[in-house]
Amino acid sequence: MRISLLSLVVCAVACPLNAAIPARPNILWITFEDSNPHLGCYGDDFAVTPVLDAFAREGVRYTQAFAYTGACSPSRSCLISGVYPPRLGTHQMRSSIKLPPDIKGFPAYLRHSGYYTSNKQKEDYNFEPTEDVWDDSSRNAHWRNRDPGQPFFSVINLMVTHQSQIFASDDVYEKNTARLTPAQRRDPAKFTVPPIHPDTPEFREEWSRHYENVTAMDYQVGDILAELEEDGLADDTIVFIYSDHGTGMPGVKMWAWGASLQVPLLVRFPENWSQYAPAPPGGSTSRMVSFVDFAPTVLSLAGVEFPSHFQGTAFLGDQAGAPREFIFAGKDRQSEMSETIRSVRDGRFQYLRNFRPHVPYGNFMSYNWQSRSMQAWERLHLEGSLSGPPARFFAPHKPLEELYDVQADPWQVNNLAADPAHESELARLRSLLIEQMRELGDLGLLPEREMHVRAAGSSAYAIAANPQQNPFDALLEAAELANQMKAENLDALVTLLTSCDAAIRWWAAIGLVALGADAAPAKPALVTALDDDSPDVRLAAAEALARLSETDRALSVVRQALQIDDVFVRLAALNVALRLGSVARPLLPVIREASISSAEQPDIANFANRMVNYLPERIGQQPTKP
Repeated sequence: MRISLLSLVVCAVACPLNAAIPARPNILWITFEDSNPHLGCYGDDFAVTPVLDAFAREGVRYTQAFAYTGACSPSRSCLISGVYPPRLGTHQMRSSIKLPPDIKGFPAYLRHSGYYTSNKQKEDYNFEPTEDVWDDSSRNAHWRNRDPGQPFFSVINLMVTHQSQIFASDDVYEKNTARLTPAQRRDPAKFTVPPIHPDTPEFREEWSRHYENVTAMDYQVGDILAELEEDGLADDTIVFIYSDHGTGMPGVKMWAWGASLQVPLLVRFPENWSQYAPAPPGGSTSRMVSFVDFAPTVLSLAGVEFPSHFQGTAFLGDQAGAPREFIFAGKDRQSEMSETIRSVRDGRFQYLRNFRPHVPYGNFMSYNWQSRSMQAWERLHLEGSLSGPPARFFAPHKPLEELYDVQADPWQVNNLAADPAHESELARLRSLLIEQMRELGDLGLLPEREMHVRAAGSSAYAIAANPQQNPFDALLEAAELANQMKAENLDALVTLLTSCDAAIRWWAAIGLVALGADAAPAKPALVTALDDDSPDVRLAAAEALARLSETDRALSVVRQALQIDDVFVRLAALNVALRLGSVARPLLPVIREASISSAEQPDIANFANRMVNYLPERIGQQPTKP
């Protein structure tokens, strides 16, 4: 049964919620944090997950399910909106945006059709949901609060597997895992360390803690399923169980490699709704699904037509579409560290394009460095003790392109991008990625502040499709010229520094930063750019000049930016200071006074203030490693 959007509105106004409601399934999402398919039912011998293993025997296991990125807020914005983050403007971590009037969280459409919608309790969407999305989104939200007989869509989010719980205090950790039996405790000595990580006691201990947290989550899932049984609702409820992105370990969470994106997804269909199951109980499907597909899928199961702005494809229900052929993903700013990476993946290969290859993977990020394993990893790097795949994370530059055979190389350590035998795959996926970015009007090629400035009075979603506000092809051309890191591009980059578009000028300056000493002939143009109208351009030009020994001029511009009452400018300036390392030591007095507050962007202010706290130590005491 399908319900038109017009009839939904009429029903919502004219029909009391306790009126007879057509038989439709209840839908329950049990989400847990920061976990790959580290479950027994996925063949992981180190995992202890009896509840989820039993659930998998009753449901269907998806083997190719993916988040948009390896962090919470962009991926959760994708789930709730049905729109890719770089189109919606939610691709940066906790960068609050304004929704356009015709886009809202998908539970609103369920609610208008008679469903009770509840969320316990995490949102983290990068925007405030409209008032009609949830009947209740709180610590006490539950399907039990609905009217008798009313169908429900409920989300229950479990936090025990979150990254923060790996490096939590021993007291918190023991409380989290109190129900585990001695046999369910994991012996770090028996863990096989992934090839991307150095084999250290710290990594073994924290990976084992993650697995024990997964077992604690398994107990919590059992509690929720027991409540469903107690209420006599198991036969009427389709249950999804999945994670919000990859595991909260260093080099996994907050990235865009396969392990950062791939999540477990289990779906149980009661007999009343077994016609929608893609496989019999205990079976699996290799159909590729993306978080952008979840919103249309739930509406499809509920018999509700979905709005035209959805960018995903329903993979269940009467409105299910053809299986997707690829997964589109990316990484932008996570916490305080700016980045631009885009990725596309088919059934065998994953391609990644690093739009800032001059910035190393292993830039300091205060949240991640709370982990003892991350601290040990950096210590080994500074000692010169790393080799093989673990050394990649601290390499001074990233490759422009990465290509991995995900079937043969699941941890993605063997980059095939330069292998002539895979040239055709590289070209195919590169083209597919650019096509997808162009189709979206990918906003990731705009500096973060610039996107917000251009969206003022409108929305990021609206300007994505506006070629004047988001001239994608021109931005892409500038970005590609910048990230090739070739001295032969210098003249073209200098020319772009005179563009009428600030974002294009910014990419030109970024390209000159990446050239390092080879940018010396561009000094006069860079000096001129220090007076640019755009603070993003000024800061990039200053960073380029600092690397050309024009230290006083460069630091003067960074110093001024640290005093501007704009969270985006101040965060960008702090990032430049961190990348310059010991060169930025004269800025320490003004850095110590650079704390900022913002009612519009409180989380970005928090990220900036974290940097204010740790930068004096990072650049004041540690030498910059060549």
